[in-house]
Amino acid sequence: MAPDPGRVRLRFASRAVLGIGLAVVLCGLAGHSLVAAITGGLAALLALFTVTDATVRGQAVTTALLPAVGLPVLALAAGLHDLPLARDLAFLAVVGAGVYARRWGPRGHSLGVFAFMTYFAAQFLHTVPDQLPELYAAVLLSLAASSAVRFGLWRYERRLPVPAPVAVPTGGPGLARITTRQAVQATMGAAFALAAGQALSDQRWYWAVGATWWVFVNTTSRGETLVRGFRRFLGTVIGIVLGLLVAVPLHGAPTATAVIVAVSVFGIFYTAAVSYTWMMLAVTVMASMLYGLLGLLDPALLALRVTETAVGALGAVLAVLLVLPVTTHSVTEAWVERALRCVHTCTAEAAARLAGSPTADPAARVAELEQILARVRLSLAPLVHPLTPMRARKARARHVLALLDDCAREVRGLASVAADPEASHDARLAAACWRVEAAVEALTAEPAGARRGRTETSVVPRATETEPVLLHLHALEQALLELAVPLSGSQRVPARV
Repeated sequence: MAPDPGRVRLRFASRAVLGIGLAVVLCGLAGHSLVAAITGGLAALLALFTVTDATVRGQAVTTALLPAVGLPVLALAAGLHDLPLARDLAFLAVVGAGVYARRWGPRGHSLGVFAFMTYFAAQFLHTVPDQLPELYAAVLLSLAASSAVRFGLWRYERRLPVPAPVAVPTGGPGLARITTRQAVQATMGAAFALAAGQALSDQRWYWAVGATWWVFVNTTSRGETLVRGFRRFLGTVIGIVLGLLVAVPLHGAPTATAVIVAVSVFGIFYTAAVSYTWMMLAVTVMASMLYGLLGLLDPALLALRVTETAVGALGAVLAVLLVLPVTTHSVTEAWVERALRCVHTCTAEAAARLAGSPTADPAARVAELEQILARVRLSLAPLVHPLTPMRARKARARHVLALLDDCAREVRGLASVAADPEASHDARLAAACWRVEAAVEALTAEPAGARRGRTETSVVPRATETEPVLLHLHALEQALLELAVPLSGSQRVPARV
């Protein structure tokens, strides 16, 4: 039921099934083993899922760099297969480096995830050095196949605006930098998960480390991490139940397994942007099917998976609470301010488009605003969660989200009007845009007390004009002015851009 403007998620998921399916088929035609085909399919999945550079050229460069990171890590994991202590220390180093790489933006994030998952896959498949030549060939072939789909057969970016991925707030140098703090947290959490996971199972301990890692991906504050850990565990439990109902009775039947894995891949890509619980459900079902294909699936293994996931989530929770914590409030302020600035930019782009500028593109800015609002929702998730005991903060957070959604709705309407070639610019439009700019400046540059005083004396003129563009602008201005009330509730000065 979540909105899918331009059917971007549908295209994203459909393209993933096509790209990964092509990669696996080619591995089979090349005579690769089942283990190599699974490794190649995972490489294709990661290339299509994690590479999010702003431009097609940037995406191509990042994809080309994936083997430069993944293949040496695969060799390292295979070489340390029979050396448990060195293997574990290397895994923790990969975890820390992978999270730290987020400081270099989307490309660093993609390479960090690929490095971690390559090491993880080597543990999942018990990779040894003799398998490396075949696995290397499978990875390279699969990346080539998925790239052919992404950059050749299905380049839907030609028709849809692709916003630049929103960078994580940095927070400052050294340990004040959020990515540095998270790298330390993730390493400590993974160390706990590794030790506890091995106490539970000396064969499947890596699921605990994987749970810790994925809880940290795309989170910033301790509140976000706590909620993500809960959602991961919930999705895994539901996925295990489905695995018992679907995967176990099939006993690894190839055709049925291939169909359900394809459906799971679609589910991973289609739900990732809107529900982490649903995404983890799809991941768990896919993993269950792969275990069945490898002849390793049984109910006891699925139960162990739940326990290992709980241990990994606990490791992440302990790390964010005890090691260099990043508060939810500071992160939320930064994301809300980015959203407000983007609202202003969208309005300015729409006004320029209506004035006849051929380079103004409000649609691209609207897509960027949707991304930022997704991060606002993620950062406020701990405050609006049903189990949150702080009722006043929950109500204020919900009010902020509702008003920001109102802003996004009016901006989308404004952009659609600006796309009409018959729409025109007049003095009332310019005045309304100036008032929107003033409202954003009041929210992002004034102390809380001054902002409240300004709000109490500001009145938006009743929108008597019939032109859609002016109606959208008046509604947008009203929502911005109303935002001052919940944003002033914290009695804190908002972070400056």
